Formats: sequence, structure tokens, C-alpha cells
Amino acid sequence: MKSKVRIYNQLSRKVENFVPFDTSEVKIYTCGPTVYSTPHIGNFAAYVYWDLLVRSLQANGYGVKRVLNLTDVGHLVSDGDDGEDKLEKGARQTGQTVWEIAERYIGEFQKDYAALNLVQPAVWARATDYIAEDEQIVDILTEKGYTYETTDGVYYDTSKFSKYAEFAGLNLDQLKAGARVEFSDEKRNISDFALWKFIQPDEKHEMRWEYLGRPGYPGWHLECSTIIHQELGETIDIHTGGIDHIPVHHTNEIAQSEAAFERQLSKYWLHCNHLTSEGQKISKSLGNGYSLNDLAEKGYSPLDFKMWVLQGHYQSERDFSITDLEAARARRLKWRNRIAKCYQERSGDNSTEEEYGKILNAVSDNLNSPLAFAIIDVLGDISLELWREIDQLFGLGLIDDTPDISDAVKELLRQRGIARDERDFAKSDQLRDELLMMGVSVLDSSEGQIWQYAR
Repeated sequence: MKSKVRIYNQLSRKVENFVPFDTSEVKIYTCGPTVYSTPHIGNFAAYVYWDLLVRSLQANGYGVKRVLNLTDVGHLVSDGDDGEDKLEKGARQTGQTVWEIAERYIGEFQKDYAALNLVQPAVWARATDYIAEDEQIVDILTEKGYTYETTDGVYYDTSKFSKYAEFAGLNLDQLKAGARVEFSDEKRNISDFALWKFIQPDEKHEMRWEYLGRPGYPGWHLECSTIIHQELGETIDIHTGGIDHIPVHHTNEIAQSEAAFERQLSKYWLHCNHLTSEGQKISKSLGNGYSLNDLAEKGYSPLDFKMWVLQGHYQSERDFSITDLEAARARRLKWRNRIAKCYQERSGDNSTEEEYGKILNAVSDNLNSPLAFAIIDVLGDISLELWREIDQLFGLGLIDDTPDISDAVKELLRQRGIARDERDFAKSDQLRDELLMMGVSVLDSSEGQIWQYAR
């Protein structure tokens, strides 16, 4: 069963029917992390939402090729062109080299990514693997008259790209009026941005490449245009990121890509909203974000967090709390126990296609996972086949091939059954406690014992 896919497109600022260029290979680019510190849950919420996008497209019969970049150079502390490179800052704080910092946090990110059961991208694209291609794009833009050189880099002249302000609805006059006093007088326009940064004589910067006769490194925005062009070709179907990418990063991507290649960069643009913690945006700079390891120390699995994320809509700003995470954990446990009960009783009706259709319709309508979850909550006894389809759609680790328990647990259940038959309730209660210590609770029914996951 397939559903009509509808998604919100930043280009039109409305929900549109999704029509890909090629149903056998929907091309998606996801803005990835800057790998200078341990990723926090605010980072991972975005990848959970885009995992649902990939899974929903696959459930509707589309092939998907997705590229996710890893920013291991060039992202400055500010989203503009000033400040310290984030990896250089991380290296200075830890005493490691920037290359070691990048390797460490790429490893951490990919480990957590797998723990969340997120669909692996077709390509993990490291920014430092595309330096020569970055330079080629700067050369193209220079040949076309879009760049100028200053003492600290090669800049893109946004006044040469007539559509620059359209994507984010920018008011460039207002930006100019609000410019900071330290705004470089070498920049022609407040919105101009660095395609390539020159390393100054007194500047410590480990990652450096020779270009135009001087050592330097690419601007942050350039890598995405380069990687998309190299790995996905011309116009892609979907570009994803956070809402904070709209006014600067994605606006600049569009400007440089469409000027260089004279093609639309992406047909659809999706952006997720922020997570907050006690009313503040979760960010590394504020230090108010939990890591997945922090949550694990409190007894929550990465998939409990994934459940919490999918209980909300990707366009909604949400405030994270441990109380709400506990509710999500309980909901996921309840679903797992419904599956366990279904498995033991071999119960379930034959309405798999109809019921799954309702769930898929909800998810296909602009990724409405909260509605899909509400539908699942009120379903009666359903088949294991449907639970497998649900788990494939959301990737919540609800069911493997069959929900089952160890032989040791089965033996304790057998002994407890005998104790109950013999009305030895003290022994029965003792065995119940032992089972609970092993993570299994027991329901007593007229048909016998039904085991349940206790955690």
C-alpha cells in the first residue's frame, strides 16, 4: 500500500505534493554535524526527523540516495566569516590536533547515529575530502564575475545574484542598517560571504591548503555545494537542515551553487525546528544539552529518546525534559509489551493493510508522526506482521524477528507455573521477583502466564 507524499517546502512556504525527478532514486542531502565536540540531543533530533523522511519514502516505494556531510574544517564559531574555526577551538581546549579532534567526534557521532537505528546514508561526505573540488567552484564563480578578493579571503558578491534574498525573505537594507561596527570595510555588502579564507601570518590554523599562492581553507558554506555537485549531480530532490540554516547557510548555498552551475539546487527544502531545554535553545555553546550517554546514565536508551522526538512534529519547537522522556519510554515499553503479548497469544486480526494504510497516510502527510502514534495507540489486537511494518517505518527497535525471552527466563516461568498450580504462592512470588530482576514481569490470566518486558 502506498500513500501520497506531501511535504512543506521552504521555497513555496506551503505543503506540496512530492513529485521526484526519478522514483527509483530520490536524491536527498542532509546538512551534517560540525565534528568538534560530543553531539547532543538537539543535534540528533534533526537526524531522527530526516530518518523518518527516508523511511516514509522507502515505505511508499521510492528508492533513496542520501548524502550526509561531516564538517571537519571551515565552520567558524559564528555563522558568518569571523571568529575561530570550531575544530581549532576544540583542539586548543583539549591539547589534541584538529585531525584527532575530527576523528574522535566523527566516531562518536556515527556510533550514536547507529544506536538511534537511523538509516545509514549512501555517502558519509567529509569536507576535507573535497578541497580540490571546492577550489574548482571558486574558480568557476570567479570566471563568472561573482567574487572579489580581500586581505582575508575570496568573497561572494551577493549583489550579483538577484535572487539572494528570496529564499529566506531577507531584508538586505535592514541587515545593512543593523550591521555591527566591526563589519569589515573590505566587504562590499553586509550579506557577502567567504568562499575561501586566507590564513593570516599570525594565525594558527592546522588545516591548510595552498590556493591562489597562499595557505587557506574553504568557507563553511562551500562544502555543501561541492559535495552535492560531486555526489548527487545536478538539481537534487530534497535538501534538509535546521531552521537556523535558512537565513545564512542555505541562502548562501543556493547563491553559490545556482550561480556556478546555472541549475536549481534543490526542488524541495525541509527544515526542522529547535529543541529547547527549560526555554533555551539546546546548543553546545550554551552547554545545556544532554548527550545520548548522559541519558543512558539516567536509564534511558537512545530509542526511548527517538520515541520522544517522533512524538512531536519536526516543524514544532519543543522543550525537552526528563519527565517527558520518561513518558516516551513508558509508551515504547507499552508497545513492546503489546507485541510480546500478541506473540505469545498468537492473536491479531486480518486488517493489516487497512490499519497500516492509516498509519502510513499520517506519516506521508508532512511527516505527521504524532498522528500516526495516536492511531497506533488505539488499535486493538493487531498482527505481528503489522507490528513489523510499524517498526520498519519508525525504526524504534520494537521487534526483531520474534519477541522472545532467554531459556533461563523460560525455565523460571515454568517453575512459577508449577508453583501456582500447587498453590505455593510464596514460591510463586519469589520467582516473580527473580524474573523482575531479569527484566521480565508476569501477567496472570485465565489462560496462564503472559510475560512482559519490565524495562
